[in-house]
Amino acid sequence: MKFRIDRLFYTIVLLLFCSSAFAQPYKTLTINDFRNASNSGGDRSVASTYCTIEYSFTARPENDYYMLTFYVKLVMDNNQSWMDLSKMTSKEMLAEILKHEQGHYNISYMEQQELLRTVAHTVFRSDYKRVANAIFDRIEAKYKLLNQNYDADTKNSTDREQQRSWDAYFQQKLAYMPLAKN
Repeated sequence: MKFRIDRLFYTIVLLLFCSSAFAQPYKTLTINDFRNASNSGGDRSVASTYCTIEYSFTARPENDYYMLTFYVKLVMDNNQSWMDLSKMTSKEMLAEILKHEQGHYNISYMEQQELLRTVAHTVFRSDYKRVANAIFDRIEAKYKLLNQNYDADTKNSTDREQQRSWDAYFQQKLAYMPLAKN
């Protein structure tokens, strides 16, 4: 029995200390986050939020595993994010568009947080590069699809009922999301 307790303790300690990660806090978007005023896509869209996840890590060997330190940064590129204010016919429309674009940011934030939580709970061995990149690719694909579904379901914010449904989804996910530790 003592062996099992010691092994459990070792496993918990290993999970807590085998990797560390750095992230920034959640952000609420404002009109000032959209510095580019033109629609570069040429379609009928009125706004676009351009977020990326910067991802890197360093590794240090320890006994039979590797200690990884992750750098996972959510970047909203204000210069590529745009809003066509000439198409905003009212303050209410602007508020609705900002709420929709906040949804895109929320998806990127959820991706970052899931990535950080996942790598923090992964024990890395000699194949750490392959495992870390596979985690990133899997989570990135999941949230890319979620972003596509969000736009399709809400018809880029024009389906108000679906937008309200997604707003409630985001509110619940963000309220109960376990945040990754810095």
